[in-house]
Amino acid sequence: MSKKKTSHGLATVAIHGAAERHQPGDPVAPPLVQSVNYIQEIGTGAGLKYTRYGNTPNSERLQKRLALLDGAESSLVLGSGMGATACAMLALLRPGDHLLSSSYIYGGTFRLFTEEFVRMGIDVTLVDPLEPRAWRKRLRKETRAIFVESPVNPSCRVLDLRPISYLTKEIGLALVVDSTFASPVNFRPIEHGADVVIHSATKYLNGHHDAMAGVVCGTEPYIQEVLQKMMVWGQAPDPFALWLLERGLKTLDVRVRRQNDNAMRIANWCADRKEIKRVHYPGLSDHADHEIARAMLDGFGGMMAIELTGGGKAAERFLRRLKLIQHAASLGGVDSLVSEPRYSSHASMTSEERAKLGIPDGFLRLSIGIEDADDIIADIEQALK
Repeated sequence: MSKKKTSHGLATVAIHGAAERHQPGDPVAPPLVQSVNYIQEIGTGAGLKYTRYGNTPNSERLQKRLALLDGAESSLVLGSGMGATACAMLALLRPGDHLLSSSYIYGGTFRLFTEEFVRMGIDVTLVDPLEPRAWRKRLRKETRAIFVESPVNPSCRVLDLRPISYLTKEIGLALVVDSTFASPVNFRPIEHGADVVIHSATKYLNGHHDAMAGVVCGTEPYIQEVLQKMMVWGQAPDPFALWLLERGLKTLDVRVRRQNDNAMRIANWCADRKEIKRVHYPGLSDHADHEIARAMLDGFGGMMAIELTGGGKAAERFLRRLKLIQHAASLGGVDSLVSEPRYSSHASMTSEERAKLGIPDGFLRLSIGIEDADDIIADIEQALK
């Protein structure tokens, strides 16, 4: 597995990264500065602070810390994961440009690329990332970037960034990676050749289902470009969301490691059940990408998926019988959640499109929390009866 490249351990960076030295009387917990407006000096625009500009106290400290976690020069926090993806890509692409994207992507990203970007004059080609030489075959002179998501939502496929990054470096393209499913604890794409990293911070980075935000990490000049898009499109987060995100970030390492352990145990248990047709978890030795996951990841993650033997009807019955695990669309928090992608993350796709991505009816995405693993297993067991 890959090694982290920070001066301190990730758990330490998540708590203390970019913090200024404390003085006697300073608060240990960073304060919430719930102000949109700041006093401006007369006769100059220098030093102007405004929440939409991403330069207020809660945002600046947090952004420096997030950049350290992902090994980037700089980062920007936006109002949502989709806002982060949109502004990150619009900072790279112009009308007439061409984007190569993995076809294994979140449903919201799929709509952004295939509907909104097309209306803007940006051409998008979806590529099967498992097809040999697929990226090189579909390159055009107008191609400006390659976008991938890994691990993939919701199929839990893990893509090998190495051959893709070789290509982007050779041709001079930007490699953009959505790493939401992993968090920096398990995966830091910049260490594997990525230029830009995106997170839906609503998920693991916050970890408590109570704040919405997105993060873009990259070089300082590039993040300044993303900032301009954020300011124009109004994608800045509220100060309270920033404060909640920073608070949640402090326990990122312990949460994710607990979720890794829980998911591994639960995936092994599910693999032995006749009611479950298939278990999707990269930590299992029979997973198609197990060896890639071992090479790329520092942990196999808290996300897994199961396919029930009885298809869609069995899935609905299973969901109604769960007591501890709640049915909800999001993921990555301390509470264990289950989602049916055909009605949530990939509802905008047809059943045929979902099937091509390995998401048949009866497919359930499980976000494993930090509860006692025995209790999670007991809940799944009684729901299967």
